[in-house]
Amino acid sequence: MSTTLAHLAKLVAGRLCGDPEVPISGAAILEQAVAGQITLADSPDFEPQLARSQASAALISAAVSAPEQKPTIVVENVHQAFAQIVTHFRPQRAQQPVGVSSQACVSPSAQLADNVDVHPQATVGDDVVVGPGTTIHAGAQVMAGCVLGAGVTLFPNVVLYENTIIGDRAIVHSGAVLGAYGFGYSQQDGSHVLSAQLGYVEIGADVEIGACATVDRGTYGPTVIGEGTKVDNLVQIAHNCQLGKHNLICGQVGIAGSTTTGDHVVMAGQVGVRDHVHIGTGAVLCSKAGVSNHVDAGDVMLGQPATVLRKQKLQMAAIAKLPEMRKQFRQLQRQMQQLLEQLPPAQQQPEPNEQAA
Repeated sequence: MSTTLAHLAKLVAGRLCGDPEVPISGAAILEQAVAGQITLADSPDFEPQLARSQASAALISAAVSAPEQKPTIVVENVHQAFAQIVTHFRPQRAQQPVGVSSQACVSPSAQLADNVDVHPQATVGDDVVVGPGTTIHAGAQVMAGCVLGAGVTLFPNVVLYENTIIGDRAIVHSGAVLGAYGFGYSQQDGSHVLSAQLGYVEIGADVEIGACATVDRGTYGPTVIGEGTKVDNLVQIAHNCQLGKHNLICGQVGIAGSTTTGDHVVMAGQVGVRDHVHIGTGAVLCSKAGVSNHVDAGDVMLGQPATVLRKQKLQMAAIAKLPEMRKQFRQLQRQMQQLLEQLPPAQQQPEPNEQAA
């Protein structure tokens, strides 16, 4: 599907600089773009790469200086405009409605609203309630008593244990498991005995749960993920956690039981959070932070154990200087020894083993 640069400029309402008739047949990022394609640069940092790029044109912000002889389209929001162009060349496949497939297993007691799609090999259990416009893809398992709001999407092989609640427009990606038993045991006669698993999971509206993420059910009440929170792939959220609204939880984060968060908290990749701590509103936990205590609102935490960013940076700077400090210390030791050797014998300090003797 080939078009002209002028057509793309009109599509994204951008300002065209250069030949409007340049033919464009595709879009790609700077590292991959070839002749005939349009690429993007949203920061002056990418100007050297843009100059070397084989792309026939570029979508840029006003802050970027275009290389000579390369036509450009200037827009306010580069990524939004580039997404429009990519969609023009590679339109997303429209999901054809399938209704309730005859190959799905749907309990007679389940209540399905209008415009619900249940794909082949999906299972909908007893007393499940499904809101309008919801899609349950092939292989998904919705166990008894679950409630799904309007416009929910469950991708293939999602598992919802009993009584899980999913808010409107939530998205749950393939392989995610919501409502599995929490990892809680008591010791009885030398054995590990599973604690009560009488709670459930409640997911707010507009939440997105990544592929192969897990959210455990509460012991007696709900494990809650607040409205608008986004959970990346391979995240573990343990029993009784109460996460606030619009949190961002990145890949491989592990959150132990009964942890709570405020709103707009960010946890970067591989963060680990101890049980029974609170992360305040607007806090940021940097990558691989190991959180063992409460975090105040707005704090930025780094390190293992995690401390406030400024303190952790000072510690890291001191550690980086240790080899040089050790070298200086050894030099001072030698200089001290030379000075001692120049003193009369009566004034020389005895060696430690001589003092001990």
